[in-house]
This record gives sequence, structure tokens and C-alpha cells, in this order.
Amino acid sequence: MTDPIGASGSQKAASATINALGKVRPKDDPARIVSAAKQFEALLIGQMMKSMHDSDGGWLGTGDDQSASSAMEYGEEIFAQSMAQSGGLGLANLIAKGLRDASK
Repeated sequence: MTDPIGASGSQKAASATINALGKVRPKDDPARIVSAAKQFEALLIGQMMKSMHDSDGGWLGTGDDQSASSAMEYGEEIFAQSMAQSGGLGLANLIAKGLRDASK
């Protein structure tokens, strides 16, 4: 009796999945490099905003409302991601260029 989910079965399933998804992108794919650079810039912007928020006691005052704090954190995260996707501080371009140069 053969095992349908044996080593060869899992290899066939993996091949089928890869074929269904198309080509596997290499680590130095330009689209992946740009995406990683933008994600990193979004993290940096988010951390800068968080440190500004923490140092002043809040953006809109010194209230202790937990729901407002959660909403502000979410808003800061979305703003940082949006800012990085639309060019941000220009760091993503520099990072992507450095990573492309390093991969050559």
C-alpha cells in the first residue's frame, strides 16, 4: 500500500503550487527590493511619530482614554504606510538603490 502523502506526494504538491503561482521570484527581484525598502521606511516613520506622540503626552492633549489611544496608534500606522508608499522621506529610494547595488 502506498502513502499518497509521502515525500514524493508533497514534492508534487509543492511543484503544482509553484507552477500555479507562476515563477518564483529571486531574492534580488527589483519589485521585492522596493517593497522591502518602503516597508522599512514606513516602520521608521511610524517610530518617529510614536516618539513624538509619547514625548508630548499625546497629539490632541493629555487624555487617558484608552480607545482614543488605540485609534491614534492605528491612524499613525496607516499614515506612516501611506506616506512611505507615496514617496515618504525619500529613504526607500536610497535603501532600494543600495540593496540593488549590493546584489550586483
